[in-house]
Amino acid sequence: MAPINTSNSYAVVQKQYSDTSELPGAAYTTRRDPYPSRFSESPKKLWLERHEPVIKGRKLSGPLSAAQLEEFEEKGFLFLPNFIHGAALEELRQEICKLMSQEEYLTRDFSITEPQGNEMRSLFAVHFLSDTLKKLSEDPRLTGAVKQILGGETYIHQSRINYKPGFAGKGFNWHSDFETWHAEDGMPAMHAVSASVIMTDNHEFNGPLMLVPGSHKVFVPCVGETPENNFRHSLKRQEVGVPGEQALTRLIDKGGIESVTGEAGGLILFDCNVLHASNANMSPDPRSNVFFVYNRRDNACQHPFAAPGPRPDFLAHHSDKSWSP
Repeated sequence: MAPINTSNSYAVVQKQYSDTSELPGAAYTTRRDPYPSRFSESPKKLWLERHEPVIKGRKLSGPLSAAQLEEFEEKGFLFLPNFIHGAALEELRQEICKLMSQEEYLTRDFSITEPQGNEMRSLFAVHFLSDTLKKLSEDPRLTGAVKQILGGETYIHQSRINYKPGFAGKGFNWHSDFETWHAEDGMPAMHAVSASVIMTDNHEFNGPLMLVPGSHKVFVPCVGETPENNFRHSLKRQEVGVPGEQALTRLIDKGGIESVTGEAGGLILFDCNVLHASNANMSPDPRSNVFFVYNRRDNACQHPFAAPGPRPDFLAHHSDKSWSP
């Protein structure tokens, strides 16, 4: 993979906009923002350099080898097959079916249905809804790997179940999670990592996760100001916070696109800033995963950097608060 040239991009932007109040579309904050986004017009730079190191706990003991940490640092993600198997996997599958079949959840904000239809697409805050999933989020193999990557104590910023029914499950546009969490949740820096445990076999036809290797090394500002209560639309179909085609083309030319396929029970770890997407499920086979976002405690969210107000607690948890429906 060819290196991504990020030379002086941040300095140029900060010289151009010495205060965030001068940023086009920066109506919601007067703080100096190292990662400005949601512009009302196209910025002059396609991307800004990343300031935080990718691996912060390299010297800490944990389940990841030096080679695995190196792969994560270079690509921005890592797939670990057979993380869960046998009876433990079957127990998790049963728990997910139980949660996703709760009819009383369908009309609640923390339950997201397909853009066209009433089938549940995502269920949020699941480690608060299920003791089984809370136990999974605290698995030492998982938290140990997260600590090696982030280098400090963490809390769960977000958890959810994602489900794509056969033939009906829609795709999701290219995006960086950090861009959303920074703009709409107020996450200051790139000290977060996502863990996705795949509950069904992921193959090329049922809409597996696609990632752009190396794209986590830069931050791509997006055009389009954040509407009020944007989450009501973005969780079904993301249209704000989507990188431009020119930046995507350049980054894909350099890094390509990789889809993560594998048997149920595998674990995908990916950096908060890596660009990713998924296609619609074109097969009869459903696809589901359990998803936990770990944020470093000293990186707790503040006021959103580019939104009129914070998103609900079921989307952006606080380190010292529990949640209940």
